[in-house]
Amino acid sequence: MNVGDRPFAIEFVKKAEREIRALPEADARIIIREIQTRLSSEPFKGSKTRIKRLLSFTPPLYRLRVGDYRAYYRIVTHQVVILAVLHKKDSAQ
Repeated sequence: MNVGDRPFAIEFVKKAEREIRALPEADARIIIREIQTRLSSEPFKGSKTRIKRLLSFTPPLYRLRVGDYRAYYRIVTHQVVILAVLHKKDSAQ
């Protein structure tokens, strides 16, 4: 993030909130910390496997990999909207 840039706001849809609450507390804490750390500054940019833009979605859909979990999100203006948080076995991507 460049100096003077404001951080992206993070918002969870109700479904994603329920999914986070259903996880073991330690996993939920790690996922939330990763979402806040990585997506508030550069939600488009990531390492080769950590953040990925999924193809064939309009508007664009992104995936953040956190251990065995995947957080799916969209970027709306200057806001990151978390749509789902799933275990990798339940994830299509």
